[in-house]
Amino acid sequence: MATFSTWLLFCFFSLLLLSHNIIQLEASHQVDETLLETSSTPIIQHHRTAYHFQPPKNWMNDPNAPMLYKGHYHFFYQYNPKGAQWGNIVWAHSTSTDLVNWTPHESAIWPSQPADIKGCWSGSATILPDGKPVILYTGVNPQNQQVQNLAVPKNLSDPYLIEWVKFTKNPIMAPTESNRINASSFRDPTTAWLGPDKRWRVIVGSKRNRRGLAILYKSKDFVHWIKTQHPLHSAKDNGMWECPDFFPVSIASNVGVETSVVGPKAKHVLKLSLDDTKHDYYTVGSYDIEKDVYTPDEGSVESDLGLRYDYGKFYASKTFFDSAKNRRILWGWINESSSARDDVKKGWSGVQAIPRTLWLDKSKKQLIQWPISEIEKLRVNQVRWTSKVLKGGSVIEVTGITAAQADVETTFKITGLERAEVFDSSWTNPQILCSKKGALVKGGLGPFGLKVLASKGLEEYTAVFFRIFKGNNNKYVVLMCSDQSRSSLNSNNDKTNYGAFLNVDPVHETLSLRSLIDHSIVESFGGEGKVCITPRVYPTLAVDSVAHLYAFNYGAQDVQITGLSAWSMKKAKIN
Repeated sequence: MATFSTWLLFCFFSLLLLSHNIIQLEASHQVDETLLETSSTPIIQHHRTAYHFQPPKNWMNDPNAPMLYKGHYHFFYQYNPKGAQWGNIVWAHSTSTDLVNWTPHESAIWPSQPADIKGCWSGSATILPDGKPVILYTGVNPQNQQVQNLAVPKNLSDPYLIEWVKFTKNPIMAPTESNRINASSFRDPTTAWLGPDKRWRVIVGSKRNRRGLAILYKSKDFVHWIKTQHPLHSAKDNGMWECPDFFPVSIASNVGVETSVVGPKAKHVLKLSLDDTKHDYYTVGSYDIEKDVYTPDEGSVESDLGLRYDYGKFYASKTFFDSAKNRRILWGWINESSSARDDVKKGWSGVQAIPRTLWLDKSKKQLIQWPISEIEKLRVNQVRWTSKVLKGGSVIEVTGITAAQADVETTFKITGLERAEVFDSSWTNPQILCSKKGALVKGGLGPFGLKVLASKGLEEYTAVFFRIFKGNNNKYVVLMCSDQSRSSLNSNNDKTNYGAFLNVDPVHETLSLRSLIDHSIVESFGGEGKVCITPRVYPTLAVDSVAHLYAFNYGAQDVQITGLSAWSMKKAKIN
């Protein structure tokens, strides 16, 4: 325990906390030896990724407090130093100069004071106007109440921000009888934003009965927070809102904007992680900063049947504004589809998706996501097809790359639209439709796409593909699917199929697919980033150098590949 004078307080918080004479902070960098026990040596490694972020071993879940500070990207994450299942959570920490290669550091935050002694859960970073970072995070107190806490760097001159100290008067937000906050459902504070009234604002996820809540707090000094009378937003029948994220996007360009931007040139995005279904969904809407109310645009679906960042494995996501390149970057946790027993055998669980740049689509109705450009520096040994016809029933191998560790971009030209099947208006759930119409179900236009992580005899493969249906008023419906039903001969894995409707007009627009393949993960981007689907798969035959990649078409109508570029991907230096 250390007491700091007003002068040291100024070093930590500068103008932020000038209204206080003395603030006490507690060091959080002392190593707790009991947290350093490790699981047994991993014995299965051919499913371990080569260029996705993951620790060397053990459990990882939510991304926390991503930020850029003094030229270094910082990434914190929920981590169990003792094993490959959830528990004993600390904030692990790594840094990078390119978001591809990562250097590990000591854990930044772990249970050490009453306000977090039973857990240091998710939170966010805010960069203050003077450039200093602050972290807000959820702690669990001895009464098992979820409360919000504050931590700051010990040494602001350290670009790696190795050591963090906690405010000794934590918690700074807590459930009380008067505020009627659900003490078991009050977590994951967002990045704060500064209003024109010079007051900071932050939301914390919660629920009341089945209504999801984004509880809003305000502060003049970032230490004393007052709960507002109404939430920023709420929605019925959502259950608990975990890991909320609230940020502006530019109407006029693809350039990202800082979190405090408001006005006619920006719309706002509210993302929620649904604890009940473990899906992230978002809405695009307007933010009235005078009333502190967010209103989704008309027609928004406020559930995971609406817009999602990813229609596969993707949860607890978090964005940050990259001021060096003026872009907003999205992180998301990709959990396992293997059994808990297999996770323990392999010695690890959980990876992070490739960071994605996101911006508002030209329709202003949804977001576009695309892998950060830096990942392309891992590309080697390009293979190109300039034009190739996929005849109905055909399967053609893409050779010359390391198929278990690849980046593949494909564009398709669609003709013969009159052969498209008629779309049934009762097909409202694309995931169910992809389950009924898997990769082996022949159609008129489709299924066509890629078979990835495939064995030579196609006993195993994951199929990422499109189907095109004829809808009403001479319009077409494009369905994008990821079929995991034959991804592995191991029957213990979850092989759920995923799917989404893709807002692309095949008459006037190019239909494109990009897939990032990395041993046990396939991140696919349809329609230049309008839809993303990420499964986890664990082949037993199609591993490492004996994995294959195929283009296929099981529809009645021929489909032309107008361009295919595939690269082997080098291994990144990660932790």
